[in-house]
Amino acid sequence: MASVAESLSGLDIAGGDWAASAPPGLRSNLPALSPDQVELAKMLVETGQSRVFEHWADPGVDDDRKKAFLEQVARLDTSYPGGLASYIKTARELLADSKAGKNPFDGFTPSVPSGEVLTFGDDNFINFEETGVKEARKAAFVLVAGGLGERLGYNGIKVALPAETTSGTCYLQHYIESVLALQEASCRLAEDGSGTQIPFVIMTSDDTHARTLHLLESNGYFGMQPSQVKLLKQEKVACLEDNDARLALDPSDKYKIQTKPHGHGDVHALLYSSGLLNMWHDAGMKWVLFFQDTNGLLFKAIPAALGVSAIRQFHVNSLAVPRKAKEAIGGIAKLTHADGRTMVINVEYNQLDPLLRATGYLNGDVNDETGFSPFPGNINQLILGLGPYIEELKKTGGAIKEFVNPKYKDASKTSFKSSTRLECMMQDYPKTLSPTAAVGFTVMDTWLAYAPVKNNPEDAAKVPKGNPYHSATSGEMAIYRANSLILRKAGAHVDDPVTQVFNGQEVEVWPRIVWKPKWGLTFSEVRRKVGSSCSVSQKSTLLLNGRDIFIEDLSLDGALIINAGEDAEVTVKGRVENKGWILESVDYKDASVPEEIRIRGFRINKVEHLEKAYDKPGKSRLEA
Repeated sequence: MASVAESLSGLDIAGGDWAASAPPGLRSNLPALSPDQVELAKMLVETGQSRVFEHWADPGVDDDRKKAFLEQVARLDTSYPGGLASYIKTARELLADSKAGKNPFDGFTPSVPSGEVLTFGDDNFINFEETGVKEARKAAFVLVAGGLGERLGYNGIKVALPAETTSGTCYLQHYIESVLALQEASCRLAEDGSGTQIPFVIMTSDDTHARTLHLLESNGYFGMQPSQVKLLKQEKVACLEDNDARLALDPSDKYKIQTKPHGHGDVHALLYSSGLLNMWHDAGMKWVLFFQDTNGLLFKAIPAALGVSAIRQFHVNSLAVPRKAKEAIGGIAKLTHADGRTMVINVEYNQLDPLLRATGYLNGDVNDETGFSPFPGNINQLILGLGPYIEELKKTGGAIKEFVNPKYKDASKTSFKSSTRLECMMQDYPKTLSPTAAVGFTVMDTWLAYAPVKNNPEDAAKVPKGNPYHSATSGEMAIYRANSLILRKAGAHVDDPVTQVFNGQEVEVWPRIVWKPKWGLTFSEVRRKVGSSCSVSQKSTLLLNGRDIFIEDLSLDGALIINAGEDAEVTVKGRVENKGWILESVDYKDASVPEEIRIRGFRINKVEHLEKAYDKPGKSRLEA
């Protein structure tokens, strides 16, 4: 005990102010603590957290639980930029602002920032797409996937959900296959003929890390080299029980601090501390693309958006969709402060309208002559220039401006209904940038770029008619719609949809057209492979699995599946007619149906189809 006693003496425990104010339970246990543990205890006492020690038993009782408590404090301290004391200090400031009703946008005037509004399929769009494919080999992709699917009525990790049930491809597989298709196409265009591997990072959490790793390993990383994939796990942050930012203890274990997720803004600090950014920079990378876990349309928009970043030399490029005034989606705005500061950021929809009214826009957030708000809708997909990103993170360490959202018991705002915590969002990165930073946006049609899956069937069924459901049902139907519209634009005749109701949601049911990313990565690629005399009926299913499949003169009224190997080229002609695959309603409350099916409200009955496989190299023809 000599070394411990010396360390305690060095910390002036016996007569120090902090120890004198410590609860008796902590004072009696101090001799049993290591010097590092004493420092943590001192930090807690000095930041007003003495209450966490009030219940501590005498030495010799619950010692293992006390040790576990201080180990948890150490993790919370090291995982937060600036440590736990900084977290508590920031929390007090933000909670005071929240109680006072302080507006974070006081002094700012909004205006419409600079960006690109793209029209799918025109020459401008195609030019941006081609540029984006060339740039892709210099990009790294970061998937933010810390969430479970509980909000959807699904107990697994969200990236394991099928994006659509025609092929059964899960989100993670779709994302990886999309990156691999970009990698292959980009390297084919490379003037130096190099075979770059695009880095792929997944931010996980305690809830998702092990299951994400298992999903990758049990599926051979979906064709990607394991060395390309890096998992970065975010830690949770301490919960706060009152306006004084006192740490909330777990009701079932007084030796444990309640924790909750800090938000996807952690991805920036994790990337910075991992050392990956500098490795990428040294390898000649130029871009980092951030995206979220359940948007099955995203990669239809990424090539053109990356092209915009390259041509416009944006340091920050936010992907966006047209947004109706007052629609429940954040708007991208340029904010100019009275003192001259400016920033281009996402402003939540419930803050944008009052901000506009308070700064001279008498009607607030209204549609312009296009029928949409001039402030485009933010969909939380970012493209950052790697060089400027590294320079900014050198200053901030990746820390993102936080916010707090306590649920107060009443108007006095003196107590909370439940514990709260600080949160941060990935898209708030631009808040710390200098006014000279090139921050812009790229707007694409919603049908092409945005169909998130985040609502369970009950919540989706309550959405007012005409508003997006953002459910597994609507997310799957959006994929069929997008693919049908792309084929139409390429010259094929695709029947109009019919309206059906699944899980209480009225949706358009288009032909179930699905292709692997390597078949149709860009619009130019699709147009090159589809003849203008093709037709697809509404009841049809078309599944294309292979790069070189050419649909020359196909009339499809049923289900057709074409599988083509790496060096096989297949030309499809003629009429295919069969009973096809039928959508059958299921009840989302029917526990005999797998969760990933019942949250959609339908299953596919594969009554009849034609399936052809072409594994051998060379040219083949299917003439039905």
